[in-house]
Amino acid sequence: MIKYNVKQNKNESSPAYQKWYAYPVVEETIDLAGLAAHMEEHNTGFSEAMCIGVLKAMVKCIKEQLLAGKSVKIDDLAIFSVGIRNRIGAESEEDFTTANISGVKLRARATGTLSNTSLNLAATLKRVKTIPTGSSSSSSGSGGSSGSTDSGSGSGGGSVNPGTGDLEP
Repeated sequence: MIKYNVKQNKNESSPAYQKWYAYPVVEETIDLAGLAAHMEEHNTGFSEAMCIGVLKAMVKCIKEQLLAGKSVKIDDLAIFSVGIRNRIGAESEEDFTTANISGVKLRARATGTLSNTSLNLAATLKRVKTIPTGSSSSSSGSGGSSGSTDSGSGSGGGSVNPGTGDLEP
């Protein structure tokens, strides 16, 4: 179940100013050790230590491949690639230098059984009015107790920033 809360857009320069949008509530972040422990519980035939070793090696190798200019596809998860953050555009191709680039960023595009379409079909949503204590979600400044709810559940998509088309955290 994906829990969400609703917030009003307070950005006066946005075309979505004063409109209300849903934001997911993240109650916990699982690290590699937690994921390895979870994998062991699914009777993978591998110990938690073996799972974490493989996962750590995978992360290291993905980084190496990205820095070598390659994309990495993990079937039914994502295609990882590097993006470039541009500082400011140049007036001409000849004027463009690395000073126009502010850095690089990691990009991940869902693929296979983890695609946006399959997530939309499988997801159920539940609105919470308060965010549970200990939440790692940055979509609200205050925590609360275990989250009173309303609206019930349904299926459907996430929240998209109408100004940029980007998914909101």
